[in-house]
Amino acid sequence: MGNGINRTLSADWPYPRLAAHRCGGTLAPENTLAGFDACVRYGYRMVEFDAKLSADNQLFLLHDDTLERTTNGHGAAAEHTWQQLATLDAGAWYGPQFAGTRLPTLAEAAERCARDGIAANIEIKPCPGRDEITGTLVASGALTLWQGQTPPLLSSFSFEALAAARDAAPSVQRGMLFDEVPDDWLRIVRELDCVSFHANQRYLTERLVAEIHCAGLRVLAYTVNDTARAQLLAQWGVDMICTDRIDTLRPHMFSAPANPA
Repeated sequence: MGNGINRTLSADWPYPRLAAHRCGGTLAPENTLAGFDACVRYGYRMVEFDAKLSADNQLFLLHDDTLERTTNGHGAAAEHTWQQLATLDAGAWYGPQFAGTRLPTLAEAAERCARDGIAANIEIKPCPGRDEITGTLVASGALTLWQGQTPPLLSSFSFEALAAARDAAPSVQRGMLFDEVPDDWLRIVRELDCVSFHANQRYLTERLVAEIHCAGLRVLAYTVNDTARAQLLAQWGVDMICTDRIDTLRPHMFSAPANPA
């Protein structure tokens, strides 16, 4: 898998070592503004969350293609207008104290990032068949909604969504998400002009991290909930660790990755 190319890591990496998975990890209903409160409480300076489109193309936060798991709604998210989605309860499933929590728009997430001084990794999570338009609108939203604050880092498992994001907002940094790492990973990230490589932590090795860095890319590992594993990944030089356990993986345990001169 060696590439023979030795590139300097991008100096433009304004992100901390730790990011809270789906806003608040295990401490709040996922992909809601309640997660930001947990991040602030535990000293986190970065969140990861999922963005998709309603039937009328409103950008909002939700992981699944369907509504049942994390809201009191039913059916495919893409078949609902924002007016319908905005009435759903997205917190009661997690606990009674979160009853009445709503699905946030991307704009509301941007406002909370600005208020709390928190950076964002926006995962573009298109509903089936909506990869290109979701990538385009998320990237355009990232460009306009985060003006004056740390620019968000975009990521996606969808090549088509990231390609559309690249074309719509080339200046917004991108990272390709992988589960198992394909042999042609370098071709993929080069074609998408990515700055980072986002990998399932189970498939990362010290050698692979070194190869990714040698290609000039930063490395994000997800979803890392074991402290010893997180510390090992940090020793390997992984630039960002995405975790559900914001209560046990604390920022003071991991220094921020270096920005090379």
